[in-house]
Amino acid sequence: MMKTADPVKPQEAEQQAAEALRGLFERSPEIKVGEIVFGPRVGPDRPVDILASFSAFGRRHRIACEVRRNGQPSHVRGAILHVRDYVARLDSDAAPMVSAPFLSERSRALCVESGVGYFDLHGNAFLQVPGILIDVSVPGEPPAERRGLKSLFRPKAARILRVMLRDPERAWRVTELAGAAGASLGHVSNVRRALLDREWAEELSGGVVLSEPDAVLDAWRAAYRPPDGDVKWLYTSLHGAALEDAAKAVFSLRPLHGWAAFASFSAARWIAPYGRTGVEYFQADWTGAAQIAGALGASGVDRGGNVNVRVLKDWGVLADTIEPAPGIICTSPVQTYLDLSVAGERGVESADHLRREVLSWRA
Repeated sequence: MMKTADPVKPQEAEQQAAEALRGLFERSPEIKVGEIVFGPRVGPDRPVDILASFSAFGRRHRIACEVRRNGQPSHVRGAILHVRDYVARLDSDAAPMVSAPFLSERSRALCVESGVGYFDLHGNAFLQVPGILIDVSVPGEPPAERRGLKSLFRPKAARILRVMLRDPERAWRVTELAGAAGASLGHVSNVRRALLDREWAEELSGGVVLSEPDAVLDAWRAAYRPPDGDVKWLYTSLHGAALEDAAKAVFSLRPLHGWAAFASFSAARWIAPYGRTGVEYFQADWTGAAQIAGALGASGVDRGGNVNVRVLKDWGVLADTIEPAPGIICTSPVQTYLDLSVAGERGVESADHLRREVLSWRA
């Protein structure tokens, strides 16, 4: 299952936000912090979570702040609506703000676009009132946020994303997606929630749709590491058509006699040709790797190898292979793109070319 941060009680979240707000103001000697009070949490006209006052340069200001324990866009939108409604109905003199443990870049942009200030426990902040502009951007993300994002691209969750990225416009119900990805209902529900929170997916009547596939792929690329497995370097005297025929012989044996596929630069040559390399790349399970070595007449070497075989620990990487030419099996465009993106400068260029040619979902 995907790991999530330990839940913070509403009272604790509000207290942390109040301390962060006080610390933000105390950075400037011109700002004098006044009263900070907490609003009631229930009632038909529930006010915002924090009401605060401060003075600067002879002027008194008031703030109405809504606190969220999750700073992803779908949660922040609700906070923006609530605090703006409160200010419009009951407290028009207060400057609206939103706070969370961490506000994603998109969440911060939503606040600014809506005329709402923000601050988080990571140190990011924005507030504009007459005579004062606070605009603080802290690079990076807190460890809990990085862990949450990485968990979205771990092998089991990645199987779900691979299925959705094949056809981003398809609506998936949880049970359908679990069956297609070979994942549990609980795991699919967690991935679904993470995508909805980030507004990378949208809930429609027919199920969840991957509405922002490019954002998913951007984040996956940034977090990507090659799949777990042993890398074996081999040398073969075969090349050209003879090597392709030998590879086809191995591919034809799957799945009863092992899984194997062209990968990285070798897969890209069939999917979106850009440049050539003197090495053939494969991904396979243990049986498939043995089949490759035998068919190519290849032997293991410490240096000078021209065949690179990654023996995978997780079968999901090969669950969505494609056949771009008769008998030729390659890792999917998404997997090939990710592998190229970490394969050095030439790989990055090839990855960008493949994405333009094959993975352009938003023409």
